[in-house]
Parts: sequence; C-alpha cells; structure tokens
Amino acid sequence: MKSFKAKVLTVVTKIPKGETVTYKEVASRAGNKNAYRAVGNILRSNYHPNIPCHRVVGSNGRLGGYNRGVKRKIILLQKEGCLLSCLYPRAGGAEG
Repeated sequence: MKSFKAKVLTVVTKIPKGETVTYKEVASRAGNKNAYRAVGNILRSNYHPNIPCHRVVGSNGRLGGYNRGVKRKIILLQKEGCLLSCLYPRAGGAEG
C-alpha cells in the first residue's frame, strides 16, 4: 500500500506544464481531502527536480510557499506559460 506522501508526489507529477492545482485538490486526489496542510509539508520537504511542486497553489489564488523561494516559483510558472489565470485554478483543474 502506498503511503500518503507517495500518493501526493504521484499526483503532483501528473500536473501538466502551464497548469496549477490547489493543495486541497492534491490532497483529495491522494485520498484525503482534509490533509491539504500535510500536502504543503510534504512538498516543502521535497527537493527532487522531477516533482513540479511549483504547480501547486492555494485555494485562495495565492501562490503558497515553495522550498526554493516564491520568486523561483513565479519564474518557473512563467516559463511554463502560466499567466495570472493559472493562479486561480478551476475546480477539478488538471487531470491526475
């Protein structure tokens, strides 16, 4: 059985470039819709470059944290073509 952490990282790897998903949506897709703070903690401790943690944002449209700095998060999202609309993900957002 996969751990919640493993499920979260799997969900995040499936977020397409140029799209964002909320911490709450990641938690839901990983099997525990109320564990969105745990998702933030898991992503904060992840430094693997193949896990696109920068694509996860707050439900309120804020960027949220990023272990490499929020400025870096903005740069990465912009490089992927994510404009302001990416910061306000629609319910359901990226498929995962």
